[in-house]
Amino acid sequence: MDLGAGTGRAVLRLARREPATLVVGVDADQLAMAHASQRGRAPANAVFLVESAERLPGPLEGRADLVTVALPWGSLLRAVLEPDPTVLARIAALLKPAGELELLLTDDPADLAAYATVGLNLLEMRAAVRDDVERLSSAWAKRLGIGPGKPAWVWRFGRVGRPQRRDF
Repeated sequence: MDLGAGTGRAVLRLARREPATLVVGVDADQLAMAHASQRGRAPANAVFLVESAERLPGPLEGRADLVTVALPWGSLLRAVLEPDPTVLARIAALLKPAGELELLLTDDPADLAAYATVGLNLLEMRAAVRDDVERLSSAWAKRLGIGPGKPAWVWRFGRVGRPQRRDF
C-alpha cells in the first residue's frame, strides 16, 4: 500500500513488476491519481483509493504487508515528521502483524518515540540510494531534486511483536 500515492506511477510500476501482489495506492487528491487509475492503464492488481491517512484504516485494517510513504507533503508529511500519534496509529493499523512501514524522507522525524507508542519499532535507517528513490517515488523525487545535492533517507519500521529477522 502506497500512502500519498500522488500520480500513482510507483503503484503501477510495482503492480506490473509483481503481478501476483495487490498494490493499493491511497491519496486524498483524486485528480493526482486520475490518469494512473484510468481503465486500460492500470493492471488488474493495482487499485486506487481516494482517502486521507487520517481516515484510515477502515476495511483495510490489518491487510498490508508493506505500507510505503515516499516524499510526502501536506498533512501526511506533518504526521510522519512531527509524529501525530493518532495518524501514526491509523497507519500502523493497516499493517499485518509482521508488516512493515517504509518511509522515504528528506528530513528526520522529530520524535521516534511516537512511533514506538503506536507499536512500530525502528528496523533500519539509512541514506537512500538511487534504487530506493526509483522504487518508492514517482515524480516528486525529480521535482525535489533528490540525488547527490539533496539526500533522502529510508526509515523502516516493523510492528511490535513481529518475528525478528536473524542472519545465520
